[in-house]
Amino acid sequence: MDNIAAKAPKTNYTSAEVAALSHLYRAEIYRSTVWRTRLDATTNWAVVTTGIALSLTFSSATASPLPLVLVGLLVAVFLYIEARRYRFFDFWRIRAHVLELYFLGPILRGQGDQFARGWNETLFQDYQHPNLHITYLEAVGRRLRRNYGWIFLIQVVAYLGKLMIHPVPLSSLGELFARATIGPVPGEIVLLCGLAFHGTWMAIAFRTFRSRRGADRERPPPPATDAVLDLARGP
Repeated sequence: MDNIAAKAPKTNYTSAEVAALSHLYRAEIYRSTVWRTRLDATTNWAVVTTGIALSLTFSSATASPLPLVLVGLLVAVFLYIEARRYRFFDFWRIRAHVLELYFLGPILRGQGDQFARGWNETLFQDYQHPNLHITYLEAVGRRLRRNYGWIFLIQVVAYLGKLMIHPVPLSSLGELFARATIGPVPGEIVLLCGLAFHGTWMAIAFRTFRSRRGADRERPPPPATDAVLDLARGP
């Protein structure tokens, strides 16, 4: 009987174990916050460098549009870095969310600690053999749809606007190619490279849209009233 009792599955945590799991949750929140801050840093740099390029390009009618081209490449590097950071942010965020749903959630509902869906064993396996939950290409697509697609769009509009209005309004297609010329590189080649560059990120954004996590999940309709806001207002 003693052996059977010793092998019986555990049904709840001790107070010390609950405290340890609470500290674990705080650690996961801290990790996700750190990586969230790193995401904001690269996005901020992308916005700042784009602003500088716009200022230089439109500082005078004779200013070159080249800064916008160079900053476009620099922003692509920021996107590369941020997509990698996003994968790690997503990794820590999911762990914290699992603890919120299956550990803190039942406690909030007065059900004590529960082991629904074997979440504790799944989380243990994830600590033993960690795996990122989103591919690099999906991370790139997600950051494009959220932030970088808009930054690239502003750069494209500004670049084409610069070619069309400076130093004088555009009068022919040949003049457009002449203004787009960069040193020995013909304007036609420059514009084709730009089309390929921006076409690539658009393709990635659309290609990964269907593969986004939870896309096939049915979401409940929004509630008629905000229950949390009503609760926060007090009795």
